[in-house]
Amino acid sequence: MSDSFGNDAPADAWGTNEPQDTPQPSGSAPVVFDKEALAQRAREQGWTETTAYDYEAFEREIGEIGPEVPELEAILFGREFRPEQGEHIAQLKEIEVHVEGPERIAPIVRFTDAGLHPAVLANCQRAGYVVPTPIQGYAIPTILGGSDVVAIAQTGSGKTAAYLVPILSKLMGKAKKLSAPRPDVTKPGFDIRSHGVRAEPLVIVVVPTRELAIQIFDEARRMCYRSMLRPCVAYGGLPMQICREELGKGCDILIATPGRLCDLMDKPDLLSMNRVKFTVIDEADEMLDQDWETELTKIMAGGDTNEDADHQFMMFSATFPKGARELARKFMAEDHFNIRVGRAGQTHKNIRQNIVYVDQNAKREAVYDLLISMEKPGRTLIFCNSKAAVDLLDDFLYNRQLPTTSIHADRNQREREDALRAFRTGKAPILIATGVSARGWDVKNVVHVINYDLPSAMYGGISEYVHRIGRTGRIGHQGLATSFYNDRDEDLGQALVNILVECECEVPEFLSHLTPEDGNIQFDDDSDDEAEAGDGGAWGGAADGDGDAPAAAGWGSAEPAAPADDGFTADAGFTPAGGAPPADDGW
Repeated sequence: MSDSFGNDAPADAWGTNEPQDTPQPSGSAPVVFDKEALAQRAREQGWTETTAYDYEAFEREIGEIGPEVPELEAILFGREFRPEQGEHIAQLKEIEVHVEGPERIAPIVRFTDAGLHPAVLANCQRAGYVVPTPIQGYAIPTILGGSDVVAIAQTGSGKTAAYLVPILSKLMGKAKKLSAPRPDVTKPGFDIRSHGVRAEPLVIVVVPTRELAIQIFDEARRMCYRSMLRPCVAYGGLPMQICREELGKGCDILIATPGRLCDLMDKPDLLSMNRVKFTVIDEADEMLDQDWETELTKIMAGGDTNEDADHQFMMFSATFPKGARELARKFMAEDHFNIRVGRAGQTHKNIRQNIVYVDQNAKREAVYDLLISMEKPGRTLIFCNSKAAVDLLDDFLYNRQLPTTSIHADRNQREREDALRAFRTGKAPILIATGVSARGWDVKNVVHVINYDLPSAMYGGISEYVHRIGRTGRIGHQGLATSFYNDRDEDLGQALVNILVECECEVPEFLSHLTPEDGNIQFDDDSDDEAEAGDGGAWGGAADGDGDAPAAAGWGSAEPAAPADDGFTADAGFTPAGGAPPADDGW
């Protein structure tokens, strides 16, 4: 008998001919291995002791990440124009959270509780994330666990980070293993036409507007720091040639508007969806309102041969109307999670809302007086219902020597980006806009939102109002929203009073007759009508899958209180690149 190396080996070292319980092939003698004899012989030959593989250590493996680059870090995480959590973040944690899913979710109260990749955790610190908001506390562990998610939360509650942080944590350190081939753009003689590649992203994020796509792209660049993953953005208005060039350099995370993404999906030489592992639909209710259902169905279906069983779908929204529910049931796993922070379509108490009666022909003078009388000038966003009204008001205030700029759908992309840049930097701290600016925008230090025109009940109604005022009072900051009301807005009156009462804001005398007498507010919102046939039960139902458990408790009520420190266990003296935030900007 010889060993695997061709050497003769004594039979007793390898085994004995003692009987075994397991059946043996006919004509062969059963063999029992003497493990101790084998181990002793291996030691004598100089082989080390065998050890069990540490699978937990493997899960914690950092993988291959890029080096720290202080110059790039200062650019990505500079604080001058980047929004940060405010000191009133605790107000968001008072809102009740409802969870539906196959099991209960243990929300995180610190970012260190989630088991994030160390590089992503460091990026959260650099980005100024303090403690998780309610939607982040529940969504991050759910996404890290591999589940599909429908998440509903108020504007300004940190929904973007709620999906970007866990997705990039799962991909961090794995870029070379998962990403498609990418050209070396630094190579002499590089030509995108001959050396470009087909984009094969791992993550798709779909958003309704160009400006929101750019904003999420900027946030993705921050979270991708050191990941060796390449984010790209594609939207209508961006020349297709520029889009081709950017995708041709390689793309791992694609943020896109639905129309442009569907155009790219029809060009398989530019884009393939066969590597996509995460699909996120952000502001899903807005896209369905704009009749993007056909495009969203095409995007959710994948477009080509992506049959990845681990593909995760996520939908983030402020409301969850019937169309969004149907889309979720069609493409998401049956055991997906529904997470709702507060009432769908709810705003929060960090925004002080004032309703002022102003006749239609007196609005221009009223908004001028309001701006001049502000105690401390700051970034102010003014909403009008029409493009013509935006242009007229912009001219009026500009001629009154106020630093204004404006934006609406008839402006070309360059004009829109210039206006938003002037607003962000404080060069023109008064921005006049239509509803194109009502969704998702996150501009630092927006202290005042003015509804020059309240949204019509036929076009957005109270949902549009909530999104508009949500441009201020974001992520724990306090803000002010002033709305001009007159007889034209009577169809919005009751819904407006309901919002004021819910947020404990003062109801003006001319609307006091609409105040609910017993405090029982009735909201007309089909987002909460989940009990209809086939909708899978009411919101806030069982969280552990047995159908009998109560809804998840309010934020923090059944969990340890959030720490008073910054939510990280790293050095307390950590200072993100870019230094201290600048003083409040004036005019």
